[in-house]
Amino acid sequence: MRPRKGSGAVCSRCHQPAPGYDQLPERRFEFIPFWGFLVFLLYSMRRVDCRRCEAVVVEEVPWGDGKRTLTNAYMLFLARWARRLSWKETAEAFHTSWEKVFDAVEHVVTFGLAHRTLGQIDAIGVDELQYAKGHPYLTLVYQIDLDVTRLLWVGKERTIESFQGFFTTIGDEVASKIVFVCSDMWEPYLKVIREKCSEALHILDRFHIVAKMNKALDEDPRRRIAPHGHGKPDARSEEVALATTQIAKRISRLNSASGYATSSATT
Repeated sequence: MRPRKGSGAVCSRCHQPAPGYDQLPERRFEFIPFWGFLVFLLYSMRRVDCRRCEAVVVEEVPWGDGKRTLTNAYMLFLARWARRLSWKETAEAFHTSWEKVFDAVEHVVTFGLAHRTLGQIDAIGVDELQYAKGHPYLTLVYQIDLDVTRLLWVGKERTIESFQGFFTTIGDEVASKIVFVCSDMWEPYLKVIREKCSEALHILDRFHIVAKMNKALDEDPRRRIAPHGHGKPDARSEEVALATTQIAKRISRLNSASGYATSSATT
């Protein structure tokens, strides 16, 4: 590739035309493979003497970014495939390296975050993800509005400090307009939600509610009321025990109808 005759170079810092300074050795830019053949663009980058920036810098080119060896089109191409395949499989499929796939994904994510517009967020969901052995977790926050579903934020660990980082990112104004919050019953999440979204409707994950209910009901309610035979439960205790048993039976029937296999339904 050669620059068009008479065309001026553009400063990569201020993005304005600037007078030329010199020309660097030829560089190779990797483009999207064509029918299994690797495609490269060869170009000698020009340097400009930018008076606005008061520095000699490399020109800006539309197909590349900085010192990256991949073209912008190829990075977007790899990042899209990396959503469907693992990064290793993506690298093998297009005869490139895992590091280049990582670089492409990082570039696309950084660009997206820099140009993202949060707008109004009505509903969010928060959950944790275990990503390796030894129980290391990530905290994931999604926007789950009717017309928008997207990942908003990822933080290391599932602690109070980690989850608070999400609200620091979006700011108090956006957080105050959240109407619905969906989460499980992990205590650090519950504390932060009570603090940051006190006016929002908090929807707890049904699976965890049923699991905790069944765990509590697995124990004999009568034995809890009168442990080790120390006296008989009074009439009120008998009523509570009977009502609790009936609730347990109803939950078991609901679990069976909805496909949940819980300890109370199977024992």
